[in-house]
Amino acid sequence: MSDFIPVVVAGALGRMGAELIRTLAQTSDCKLVAAIDTTPGREGEDVGIALGLEPLEVLLSADFEGSLCLASQQHPGSVLVDFTHPKVVYQHTRAAIAYGLAPVIGTTGLSPEQISDLADFAAKASMGAAVIPNFSVGMVLLQQAAAAAARFYNHAELVELHHNRKADAPSGTCIKTAELMEELGKDFNPQELEEHESLAGSRGGLRESGLRLHSIRLPGLVAHQEVQFGAPGERYVLRHDTFDRAAYMPGVLLAVRKVRQLPGLVYGLERLL
Repeated sequence: MSDFIPVVVAGALGRMGAELIRTLAQTSDCKLVAAIDTTPGREGEDVGIALGLEPLEVLLSADFEGSLCLASQQHPGSVLVDFTHPKVVYQHTRAAIAYGLAPVIGTTGLSPEQISDLADFAAKASMGAAVIPNFSVGMVLLQQAAAAAARFYNHAELVELHHNRKADAPSGTCIKTAELMEELGKDFNPQELEEHESLAGSRGGLRESGLRLHSIRLPGLVAHQEVQFGAPGERYVLRHDTFDRAAYMPGVLLAVRKVRQLPGLVYGLERLL
């Protein structure tokens, strides 16, 4: 076993992947050993030079499984951190477990059924895994506050705002917040009249609990979320704003450092705090 935690980053040239590689370059107990990205024409470049850093002696590769295989052979105990795309994240997570790399999944878009399947697969392989919709400690605190407030309010709606290059809606963070509020087993937003949408989707996505989730996508945004509670004569609003992806890095490093010791798959950063 290495003196450091070997880390493979998938989505190395994306915004989150690039921020993580910059962070790893300044971290003593974690070391980048492979960088995966499918951007055309970039394969074979030193990822450090590609990101405007000093050479890191790690070449960009578009071969996902090949990179996992090589890392498992040369660096046993490696961790995969995935910031790619909802269409491939399920296959990426299964492949990481199969090759013996503990996955830390920051890509959102996994369905509850897929998460359950991955949890079973990780348990059978005796592998730790972490699916983290949001790596911000501040967001975890917002979610805990929302779950507490849900005990006292029967009306609530969630709004999430992200940059216009985010592929999935609503965000995994917003869904996770709703799930935590729903753990009470109560229904929200009892209907007081028959609503009519003159434009489909105007009232947002409706969950079985009655919670409504709204998504906004605009350039200039990073990641923002509100949970709004209403009662006669008052409104209670919880809000978290991320202005720079550096805010996520302490949470990512926490997951990287802990995932190999986990007995199976965990869902949500709060499970690691």
